[in-house]
Amino acid sequence: MGARAERGTGGASSAVRLWLAVVAALVIAMVAVGGATRLTGSGLSITEWRPVTGVIPPLSDADWAAEFAKYRDTPQYAILNQGMGLSAFKVLYGWEWGHRLLGRVLGLVFFLPLLVFWWKGLIRRRLGWGLLALGLLGGLQGAIGWIMVASGLQPGMTAVAPLKLALHLTTASLILAGLVWLAAGERPGALAPAPSRLRATALILPPLVLAQIFLGGLVAGSHAGLVYNTWPDMDGVLIPSADHLFAVRPWIENFVDNHMLVQFDHRLVAYLLLAVALLHAADAVIAARGTAVARRALVVAAFVLAQAGLGIATLLLAVPLWAALAHQVLAMFVLTAATIHARLSRGVTAGAAVKPAAERAYPGLAARGA
Repeated sequence: MGARAERGTGGASSAVRLWLAVVAALVIAMVAVGGATRLTGSGLSITEWRPVTGVIPPLSDADWAAEFAKYRDTPQYAILNQGMGLSAFKVLYGWEWGHRLLGRVLGLVFFLPLLVFWWKGLIRRRLGWGLLALGLLGGLQGAIGWIMVASGLQPGMTAVAPLKLALHLTTASLILAGLVWLAAGERPGALAPAPSRLRATALILPPLVLAQIFLGGLVAGSHAGLVYNTWPDMDGVLIPSADHLFAVRPWIENFVDNHMLVQFDHRLVAYLLLAVALLHAADAVIAARGTAVARRALVVAAFVLAQAGLGIATLLLAVPLWAALAHQVLAMFVLTAATIHARLSRGVTAGAAVKPAAERAYPGLAARGA
C-alpha cells in the first residue's frame, strides 16, 4: 500500500493536500449550513432518514403535500408553527434538504478521491489509516445527525435535544480537526519542532477549543444565549450563587438544562481559552522571536480574541441570526488555526531529524527547560 509514496521525503503530493483542503472547507460549509438550519428552525422539517432516496427532493405537488402532511404531525408544527402554509414549509424543507445533500456530497468528495489516491500509491500508510478513521467517524456523524433529529420529533419537543446537538457539532469539529492535523503533517519538506514548552502549550489549545465548541452547542441547543444578555455580569453578578447554578434536581442535569450554568460554563472556558492563547503567544514571541512558531501563536491568539469579542456581541444583541452564525463559523477557523499550529509545532520529518529552530538560534534554550 502506497509504496511509491513511502519512498518519498516530501510528504503527500500537492493533489492530495489540495483534496484534504477541499474536504476541510466542505466540513466548514457543512457546519455553516447546519447552523443556518438550526437558527431558522428547519431541522425537523424532514421527518425521515433516507440516506439514498432522500437525495431527491419533492418534485410534484403531490410529493410536497405528502411531506407537508408528515411535518404537520410533528410536535414542532402543533406547538410552534400551527397554520403554517406550504410555501413557508418549502423554505424550512429547503434548508434541511440542502444540509443533508451537502453531507452526501462531502462523503463522495472524501471517499472517491481517497480510493483513487490510495490505488495510485499517493497516500502514505500512516496518512491512509488516519483518513480511514476519519471516514468511519464521518459515517458515525451521519447516524448522530439522525438520532439528533429524532430527538426533536418526540412528543412535546419543538427542537432537538441540546446534548445531541452539542455532540453532533463536536463530532463535525473533530472531523475538521482530524483533516487539518493530517494535512498539516503532510507539509512538504522538513520542519523543526518548536521548543518543548511551546510545543506542549500548543497541543493544549485544540482540545480547549473543542471543549468550548461542545459547550457552545449546549448553549445553542438549550437557547441559553437568549437569557442573561449582559456582560461581564450575569443577572447583576460576576459569579452566580451555587443555589442558582444548581437549582435543578438531580444536580447533574444543571449542566444541560439550567440556562444559567450552561451559559456560565461557556463563559468560563472562553476566559480560560483566551488566557492560554494570549499567554502562549506572549511566550512564543519571547522564546522564539521571529520564527514561524511565534507567528502561528499570534495568529491563533488573534482568532481567539476575535471569537471572544464576537461571542460577547452575540450575547449582548440577544443572538441575532447573523451574529450567531458568524460565531459558529469563526469557531471552525479558530479550531483550524489551533490545530495547524499544534501539528506544526511537533515538527514535520521529511528526512534526517533536525533541531528546533529556536534551539539552533539560542543553544541554551533547551537547557533552560524551554
